[in-house]
Amino acid sequence: MAAAAAASSLGHVTSASIARAAGLDSDPATLQRFILTEQCKHPAASGDFSLLMSSIALACKATAVAVKKAGIAGLYGIEGVVNVQGEDQKKLDVIANDNFVNALLSSTKVAMLISEELPEPIVVPADRAGKYIVAFDPLDGSSNIECNVSIGSIFAIYERTTDLKTACDVEKDGLQAGTKLVAAGYCMYGAATVMVLCMGASVIASTLDPSLGEFIITNKDLRLPTPGKRIYSINEGNLKSMPAGVQAFVAECKDGAKPYSLRYVGSMVADVHRTLCYGGIFLYPATASSKSGKLRLLYEANPMAFLMEHAGGSASSGSCRILEVEPKGIHCRCPVIMGSPRDVDNVLAKMAAAGEC
Repeated sequence: MAAAAAASSLGHVTSASIARAAGLDSDPATLQRFILTEQCKHPAASGDFSLLMSSIALACKATAVAVKKAGIAGLYGIEGVVNVQGEDQKKLDVIANDNFVNALLSSTKVAMLISEELPEPIVVPADRAGKYIVAFDPLDGSSNIECNVSIGSIFAIYERTTDLKTACDVEKDGLQAGTKLVAAGYCMYGAATVMVLCMGASVIASTLDPSLGEFIITNKDLRLPTPGKRIYSINEGNLKSMPAGVQAFVAECKDGAKPYSLRYVGSMVADVHRTLCYGGIFLYPATASSKSGKLRLLYEANPMAFLMEHAGGSASSGSCRILEVEPKGIHCRCPVIMGSPRDVDNVLAKMAAAGEC
């Protein structure tokens, strides 16, 4: 018996060594495996969340393929429709939205979908509804598509509050504060396709392996570095119309004893991802013409704030935690100040000194 066990162990080591020598991994740590492992820790888990995440991963993979093929397949340019935000819909916006809607509805685990690209939520009939609400921006930063800058998808998952035997209530189920989030994440389409996800504990980063078609875990506990790099990210073109406290912070970043570096992509996914990896601060505050800011609360500000806080950062609207803001509508907006606590606290202190929060 002992000899057989030893032989089996030797054979396993040898096969693993052969795989490594060939540049292969015979035991890949996939995101799906990680989620299933976490599911096993909860005996009462139904598996619904795992299936839901599989559907989101599928939508992200399909969108990644479309982004990579966009130039060749003629997917650049405007579709010819203006969305509910008053923005020209790009062809890839439409495709990404369809990818998410179709994948999520097919999962049979959702009760309602809220998309940046749709004026009204999709409410699933009660006899086919699951228990989850998913709010998403199918393609954030789409204005950068033609110049091949990193763009991404953002998603937020809530659990419905009403009776599962009835149809979803848009107000009670859809308009939940970020403190009620079950999970949130984003998928960035750049030099690599990277998914960052938090299910209420640590923030997990995974990278799509094209040869496997699977997301491989690359970081099980993504944390903002402390104190982090001195980087600020803001659209300075609108600086004069921003709160005086924000203007004072930017001036300090430029003229202080230790100047900050400015890094601004114009794609929230890319700017927040850099902030998570390097530290610093990302700001999209209110302006004179946009008193409530421009980023949408349910599917942009909330999921990113959820990730930022679980990674050790801070996220504020300028007056309170973003996650505590009560949504007034499915497309309502919220000012965003998030990143390293050192920098967020500095901005808030300057706003308070100016009587702005």
